[in-house]
This record gives sequence, structure tokens and C-alpha cells, in this order.
Amino acid sequence: MRYNQHTSESVSDGHPDKIADQISDAVLDHVLSQDPNGRVACEVMVKERLVIISGEITAHCEIDYSSIVCDVLSRIYQKSVTDQDVELIIKVGEQSPEIAHGVDHDQGIGAGDQGIMYGYATDETEQFMPMPVYLSHQLMRAHQALRKHESVLSADAKSQVTVAYQDGRPVHVKSIVLSTQHTEDISLDSLRDMVIEKLIKPVIPQQLLTDKTTYFVNPSGSFIQGGPSADCGLTGRKLMVDSYGGFALHGGGAFSGKDCTKVDRTAAYMARYVAKHVVAAKLAKRCEVCLAYAIGVEHPVMIEIDTFSTNKLPEEDILAIIKRVFDFTPQGMIDALKLREPRFLSSATFGHFGRDEDTFTWERLDRLDELNH
Repeated sequence: MRYNQHTSESVSDGHPDKIADQISDAVLDHVLSQDPNGRVACEVMVKERLVIISGEITAHCEIDYSSIVCDVLSRIYQKSVTDQDVELIIKVGEQSPEIAHGVDHDQGIGAGDQGIMYGYATDETEQFMPMPVYLSHQLMRAHQALRKHESVLSADAKSQVTVAYQDGRPVHVKSIVLSTQHTEDISLDSLRDMVIEKLIKPVIPQQLLTDKTTYFVNPSGSFIQGGPSADCGLTGRKLMVDSYGGFALHGGGAFSGKDCTKVDRTAAYMARYVAKHVVAAKLAKRCEVCLAYAIGVEHPVMIEIDTFSTNKLPEEDILAIIKRVFDFTPQGMIDALKLREPRFLSSATFGHFGRDEDTFTWERLDRLDELNH
């Protein structure tokens, strides 16, 4: 029998790119906790002991960058990290007056940039997420938890899950790749047994595993040097991990370190919010929402959907319902999703979507009644 296959990946909180994302969003949360109207575009690079923070921040607050960085690193490495352990370079200016002029209107606000943003939802999991990326994230969550009990595991890790589909539905897991940094105190055979028995099997539903499921644990061999010591980390370099694992289109804009006036983040969250409502309301089994904006302009220049021929109503009717129920202006999206409150650090790891934490307001299903009337 011929199956279609799809593969998605995730990375741990100790992956160098994710360290950069977490610092960017920690800076954003720090600003918003003092000035909800602060403007933040924070980029981070990490390499060995070096942390470079750059970008544009305009806000009425004091920012203790050293404490922010050390707090993030201490949580990731599950031990105390002090300013003596970090070489910190700060190169942060204020937002361009021309950009600010485009955003600030007498009524409402304009889009902080041009761009295209996508949101996606599918009914193949309870979280309305594609199965491969959801399972990949769960493996990395389990890796973080297991590190608290297994000192031989270190912070840097990657997962990858390949799922076989039949008639558009996931039927079994074909292969699982998990590479984890580790100490010299464990052999590769012991590491493989630990990862399979204590990490993979407790996470992957038993009904999705078969006797032909293949496990690749540290397939290249030892992985002792990791994190920023082995690789440079940059904010916004894991876009497929952050979103839908390659199932949906992506406009190319990163999320982390950007305040809510940046439609790269806010419109992507809104598009997910809308797509999830469409699928949860059973108007379609799959839905991709596309929004496009012009800098300084309040309303989107395009709103489109693709239901991949799974729609229960004509797509033009679904689109008309969406436009009636949801406000796609920057101010409308910010108000609906409460995006001026500090809530973004937790989104920097294990995906921005498919989460059940209260702070992930774009995951709520609070407007279903309006879609059905």
C-alpha cells in the first residue's frame, strides 16, 4: 500500500538558535512589563560565551540586559549562570521615526511593515496541529524534563518525526530521529536505550508505532560539544519549527523579539486563531489563512483562505464569515489577542502554535458561536 509521508522537526531549548529566540523574547517581555506600548525589535546572536543583543527599542523603561540573559541561560542549563560567565555586547537604538510615523495614527495603528503571514489548522490532532510537528515538539518537551533526572543529558537536542498518511490522515510513525547532547559518562548504546525507553516511547502514542518504525538516536555518533560552543545561534532561524513543520506556506517573517505592532508576529497569530476557528467549527477539515499588509496601512491588502478541498461550505462563504467576525486591523488583532501583555518568552520554545497555556491567547476557541450564526 502506498502511503504519503511528511517529516517535521523540533529543537530543544538549548539549541543555539532557540537560545537566541528566548533572549529576544525575554527582552520583549521585560519591556512590556514596564511599558505595554513599548516598541521592540530585538535580535540576538550567541556564540560560545558571547551574546550580542541588537535592534531597535523605544520604551519608557530601564533594561537590565545582563540579568535577562543570565536568567534565560540559568533556566536553560538548569544551573546558575552569572554575568561572569557571559561576554555581553549591546548595540540597540530606537525605532526609526519614519517607521513610527507609519505605525502611529490618530485612530488605531498602521501595520509596522509590509509582508505576508499565514496561519494553519488541521483536525488530525486534538491541538489542531499537524501530527509530525506536534510529536516533534513533544519529544523536545520530554527531553527538557528528562534532563532534570538524567545528568548525562545536556541541553542541545533535535527531534524529527516522519509520519505516514493515508487519505490525508496519519496512520503510523515511519521513523524518529533524536540527537541529544550528552556528557562523556554514557556510552552510545546506553544513550540509545535511554532515549528510546524513557523519552520516545512515553511520548509517541503506542498505536502509531509499528515493528517497522525506525529509531535513529545520535546517528552521527557522539554529541558532546553542543549549543553555542558548537554552533552560532541567531534569532528567527527556526521558522518551520516555530510554525507548522512545513505543512503550510510561510511569509518568511520571524516572530521572536517583535512587539505587537509588527504584523510578522501579530498577523501570523491572528491567522492561526482564525484558521483554528474554521476547523473547530467544522467548516473545513484543514484551513490556511493568508493575510498581507502594507506598511503604515491599517487594513490588510489581502485576506485569503485555502481549505484544500475539505470545506463544508463554499470557500467564498467561509471567507465572508471570517471577514464579518474578525477584525484584521493591527489594533483589532492586538485587542482580540491581548498582545500588549508580557507573554512571549514561553512561545520561543516548542512552537508558537498548538499550545494549551493560558498565555497563548491565539489558541483560544472563544468565537465559535459567531462563526455558526
